[in-house]
Amino acid sequence: MANTSSAKKAARKITHRTEINKERRSRMRGIVRSVEEAIAAGDAKKAQAALATAEPEIMRAAQKGVIHQSAASRKVSRLVKRVRKLGS
Repeated sequence: MANTSSAKKAARKITHRTEINKERRSRMRGIVRSVEEAIAAGDAKKAQAALATAEPEIMRAAQKGVIHQSAASRKVSRLVKRVRKLGS
């Protein structure tokens, strides 16, 4: 357990940031799931619309440090590839 006041404050900040990061990660996963569901359903228009909302959300999560920048780029790239394949 933290003994100094600065350590106690750091512990409070960590728990607060953890909650925020959980919310961001959960929101990102939900949006990615909506793209994947549209792809699985074979609905190209719905998949493109979902991808348009998913891409900025994924990149925002990377910018905020929830996931690594390379992981975000890879995820977006793979989703775009799957949506394009669906459209053609």
